[in-house]
Amino acid sequence: MASVHRFEDIDAWQEARKLTKTSYALTQTGRFAKDWGLVDQLQRASVSVMTNIAEGFDSGSNPEFVRFLGYARRSASEGQSILYVALDQGYITDDQFSSAYEQAEKVRRMVTSFSRYLRTRQRANAPTH
Repeated sequence: MASVHRFEDIDAWQEARKLTKTSYALTQTGRFAKDWGLVDQLQRASVSVMTNIAEGFDSGSNPEFVRFLGYARRSASEGQSILYVALDQGYITDDQFSSAYEQAEKVRRMVTSFSRYLRTRQRANAPTH
């Protein structure tokens, strides 16, 4: 695993940033832009992925970091669910839905893998009695 000195070095955070950029782009056009509640939910969910990764990084312990990664993963899932609403309302096309959904899924997988890695390191460094 590459050395991580800042939260910006975390691959999952970088992908979450792309997801957030996509979410903002989708919500700023057409009828979608006028559904302020749904716009707010999607934007907040995607931003939450990024911020929970960053906040977890600064938490000072692997167990706490893993907890925040769990929040990030759930926020990505929330975004995926919101994308279904946007699709069903005709706010986004099938292609837009698929692309954004897959980006969120990629982030979810990366966060899950990173969380698993941190838990494994935690167990390996645990004192034996």
